[in-house]
Amino acid sequence: MLDSVMLIDDNKHDNFFHELAINDTGLAKSVVKYLSAEKALAFLSEARDNHGSIPPLIFLDINMPGMSGWDFLEEYQKMPHQMQQRSLIVMLTTSCNPHDFERAKKEPVLKGFLNKALTSEMFHEVVTKNFVPKQNSIQ
Repeated sequence: MLDSVMLIDDNKHDNFFHELAINDTGLAKSVVKYLSAEKALAFLSEARDNHGSIPPLIFLDINMPGMSGWDFLEEYQKMPHQMQQRSLIVMLTTSCNPHDFERAKKEPVLKGFLNKALTSEMFHEVVTKNFVPKQNSIQ
């Protein structure tokens, strides 16, 4: 079970429904929501400076007013490498733009690119793929 999951999306309705999907799985103790990338970065910077808890999983929207998801990634990559290794970032989008998908594949800190809306099944798959230790099968 993850201690926390961060949602960064300017749409409060998306955050609400994504939080419900996450909570349905029982795989996260808490969900931290931000309506702006700037506020999420400020939270992460403060947690880093005060040795606070960094969410191990961050879902990031691409298109937001002010700082976009791409801008967030650019700033996030300026943070210490040890901190970057403590979180896995998955981008969420409604965009059908193939350029966004290609760009996402080139971002070293992105570990996934999913179409909204985040469902319980999608969340479960991300957690299982990235946080559940693989068992060696003996044959």
